[in-house]
Amino acid sequence: MTTSRATLDGDRPGTGPTLPPGGQRRRLYLAGLPKPVARARAYAAQAVADWSWPTSASGAEEDIVLLVAELVANAMLHAGGPVDLVLDASEARLRIEVSDRSTVLPEPRNPHRPGLPGGHGLFIVQKAATRWGALPHAEGKTVWAEIDTRPPHPGG
Repeated sequence: MTTSRATLDGDRPGTGPTLPPGGQRRRLYLAGLPKPVARARAYAAQAVADWSWPTSASGAEEDIVLLVAELVANAMLHAGGPVDLVLDASEARLRIEVSDRSTVLPEPRNPHRPGLPGGHGLFIVQKAATRWGALPHAEGKTVWAEIDTRPPHPGG
């Protein structure tokens, strides 16, 4: 698991998305649908708009859509296609989950290998997410990424 500095710190300190009490979980089934990356991007963009996600100079809204696109594209390229996309939003963080039917866990590659294409998907996920990982389960695995909605506390 890798950590970067991405946060959704909003225009005003301490502001977060507009969510129902307890947050909200949305699921989009992608198995067998044409153009799953485009569908997932549009779904995530609509969720971010519905939740009035905080705007930020760092482009957090674009980071969310980028993370969704990368996770779904990785499922397409390496796992036979995505099964579903889950967006789980709370006042503290947004968790993006993409499930597929492969039991092979993702392994980041060095995208800067001269003469060899690829390796950028998880590199982008590592840079844009606060945390990421993969959970195996009976039907395959779920690759997830989280973005915190608030900046980390000083000293911790």
